[in-house]
Amino acid sequence: MPNKLLAVISVQGRDQKGVVAQFATFVADRGVNIEDLEQRVVSGLFVMDMLVDLKDMSVSLDELITGALDAGKKIGMEVKITLQRQPRTKRVVLLVSKEPHCLEKLLALPASEFNGQIVGIFSNHAALEPVAKKAGIPFAQMSSEDKPAHMKWLLERLREMKPDLIVLARYMQILSAEVVNAFPSRIMNIHPSLLPFFPGASPYRQAFESGARVTGCTAHFVTEQLDQGPIVLQDVFHINVGVDTAEDVRQRGLELEADILVKAVRFFLDEELVVVNGKVVFKPGISSFGRAGK
Repeated sequence: MPNKLLAVISVQGRDQKGVVAQFATFVADRGVNIEDLEQRVVSGLFVMDMLVDLKDMSVSLDELITGALDAGKKIGMEVKITLQRQPRTKRVVLLVSKEPHCLEKLLALPASEFNGQIVGIFSNHAALEPVAKKAGIPFAQMSSEDKPAHMKWLLERLREMKPDLIVLARYMQILSAEVVNAFPSRIMNIHPSLLPFFPGASPYRQAFESGARVTGCTAHFVTEQLDQGPIVLQDVFHINVGVDTAEDVRQRGLELEADILVKAVRFFLDEELVVVNGKVVFKPGISSFGRAGK
């Protein structure tokens, strides 16, 4: 499609009649052709991605964007327009402590499978600095013995980095409300249980000691309520009660954690999910239109 100027118009908000028709008419009146369209409604929430060709549009790009935003405001919808030929690489910051499995899995992803750039790794320990150095990624750490001081330091560093996504890759600290509120729906964590079961500390041991035959892990967005943020992905593994040890359970969980966290991060970076009214809603995403156009 060498002669096309493709863009994606993303619309989301409370479901109501005529949304697709309104935006189809809006773009048609401005000489914009619709190439593809995906929409869905989940629990009264409307989500749409519209792939359009701007090559023959009769207005400027600024006028198109301003008009689309105004059209959305009139019906209470959020609207975003992204040019396909000028994708902005999303900035990712990783927070870690001592365990390397999630960090190493994220760093091992080939560029073709990671629609973002890891711009920094922050920690409350120095243990994983060699891993960051090997990958050529800036690393900084400050002890969390003084928790308020550590959180103040972390918030300053994060604001400097301006991340699109913050990934808690086994960062064993509870974030302060100030950090969480500064990056709403942009902090993703991996928790080693099937939330809402076994929240808090030592969830694998909790599952083992309870005699649970199935446990797993959960990738979720972080909110002020501990381990209660919107769930992105979950997966399970079985416990052979009476045979497996607590360490067997933990090791099996560590392997699964890294896989689930990587999948969840990729969904975010490929814009295949949105958080609406405290729930994660999956959608086709800009990347799917790109694959379809090849």
